[in-house]
Amino acid sequence: MNLSSGPFNVRKPCLPPGWYPREPEKIRGFLEGFASPGDAKTGPVIAAAAPHAGWYYSGAIAAKAVAALAAGSPGGPVTVALIGGHLPGGAPPLFAPEDAAATPLGTMEIDGELREALSGLRAVPDRYRDNTVEVLLPMAGYFFPGARLLWMRLPADLSAFDAGKALARAAASLGRKLFVLGSTDLSHYGPDYGFIPKGQGLRALEWVKTVNDRRFIDAVRAGDPALVLERAEGERAACSAGAVLGVMGYAAEIRPARGAGGECIAYGTSADIGLEETGELPGSFVGYGAFVWR
Repeated sequence: MNLSSGPFNVRKPCLPPGWYPREPEKIRGFLEGFASPGDAKTGPVIAAAAPHAGWYYSGAIAAKAVAALAAGSPGGPVTVALIGGHLPGGAPPLFAPEDAAATPLGTMEIDGELREALSGLRAVPDRYRDNTVEVLLPMAGYFFPGARLLWMRLPADLSAFDAGKALARAAASLGRKLFVLGSTDLSHYGPDYGFIPKGQGLRALEWVKTVNDRRFIDAVRAGDPALVLERAEGERAACSAGAVLGVMGYAAEIRPARGAGGECIAYGTSADIGLEETGELPGSFVGYGAFVWR
């Protein structure tokens, strides 16, 4: 599978200003206070999942996930597989077809050899404007300086779990030091999203936090791919289930004794930011979680 369309072409950012800082010093200033390698608690993190909203809302939660993942890096050459979503069930996997991706901290080379090793996934080029990978690229570049990148997006069906397992096998066959980062937000609640089963106000926010998002988090902890998919799609508790399923499949393949379950190390909502900044609860809001697999 040779998706490259030229001798050396670079994927340019497509998101408008405001999603994340474009100045390197602002990116470093935002991220420098997060976990260092000495913060690992119960073993190195092998994979993680982070939210993909603008950094103003979810950046701190996302940074905790990426920093925890980087704490397990032994140094030296590594590849970071960044798995996005926003794909419905039945869609083909997507790979960035370029040779590299531009970030404000520099260009990340895309691991074409690893991409080629995944030819059995029958992926197609990712030609779309989408935030699920791009918004996390500066964090990957900061916490994994010099790393190569695998840019992929997976559909919201159980094939994504199998794709994660295939990714683990492909990396092993190439001797890659691989770190996997999935990308998903949780419940999108309110009239902006056409989802108001509990009305509006603080009672609705509490339901999202303690019931809808919690049920998805519990499914991830249980390591049950079908339950994760059911709660993401049927209960509208996550927007990019394929990314999480891909991470779960990867974890299950490389640590079979522990299964596919992960843990949530940080949680919040965009409503928390609104309440803190203005004292007012926004009518629509989104949940965010940072997940790790050890």
